[in-house]
Amino acid sequence: MKAVAYYQSLPAEHPEALQDVQLDAPSPGPHDLLVEVRAISVNPVDTKIRLGVAPENGAAKVLGWDASGVVQAVGSEVTLFQPGDRVFYAGAIDRAGANSELHLVDQRIVGKMPQSLSFAEAAALPLTAITAWELLFERLQVAEGSTDQGQSLLIVGAAGGVGSILTQLARRLTGLTVIGTASRPETQAWVRELGAHHVIDHGKPLSEELARIGIGQVSHVASLTQTDQHYAQLIECLQPQGRLALIDDPLQPLDVMQLKRKSLSLHWELMFTRSLYQTADMIEQHRLLQRVAELVDSGVIRTTLGEHFGRINAANLRRAHALLESGKAKGKIVLEGF
Repeated sequence: MKAVAYYQSLPAEHPEALQDVQLDAPSPGPHDLLVEVRAISVNPVDTKIRLGVAPENGAAKVLGWDASGVVQAVGSEVTLFQPGDRVFYAGAIDRAGANSELHLVDQRIVGKMPQSLSFAEAAALPLTAITAWELLFERLQVAEGSTDQGQSLLIVGAAGGVGSILTQLARRLTGLTVIGTASRPETQAWVRELGAHHVIDHGKPLSEELARIGIGQVSHVASLTQTDQHYAQLIECLQPQGRLALIDDPLQPLDVMQLKRKSLSLHWELMFTRSLYQTADMIEQHRLLQRVAELVDSGVIRTTLGEHFGRINAANLRRAHALLESGKAKGKIVLEGF
């Protein structure tokens, strides 16, 4: 089967950073679906692993943790899907990625695609939707509905992949006042379009930007990028007993003692945790994706596809990685077909 892989960690611009390869087709285990991949999207995790994780024993390493496609075969213990089902999922970080014509994924972390979306539009959603949902409702413990009316959520990096879906979920499903950050006119317009009540510039002091829109402090913060650079400001912006959640990998250690005076809580979100540890509630990601598909089909939320980079091949994926690494991507970058 066709696939895109790498053999050594190289800059995205290097012609061998990602290569077109031929690999043997995999066979499903008991809980697995064998999926014919139709579209993929690219996430920061792809670039981080390409740069930081060397392939083992010189073998080709396949990236890609966002996919949509059609089930071709199922394992002996699969009960949720059958061949022919159109599915979308993010997969597991300790297994081969989805940048291949055929891909194996555990049924418990897969959802049926929204009926109203194309494969490309659906591929933009899984990883970011799972991350945003778990961060908002499980880590920050925000309730659906109007329970949290009068409270506020500051989303740092609201124009990116996770921010684009988090902004929608928070605005459509909760009573929170949603404040997104973006630094360029086009990304600020994108965040407003997704439903943020306010948009501020994270290139300026956050407390000053909040004051500009008439907000003193916020009750919740979702820090999606450059947490170490904003950390002191985030603590200043949070109300006493507020909650701070993050998903990125700070380059400098965070001093948790700074949280004590305000009794702030710190929460990490990694959407791969359930699959990595085969947790007892692993199937919650299947249920979550099913719910997201319903919300999309009912018009409550929409795909966050930002740019379509064409066919799934090494050259197009290298371009996608380079754009992600530049920090200038808006929404999700999608590729479709081999």
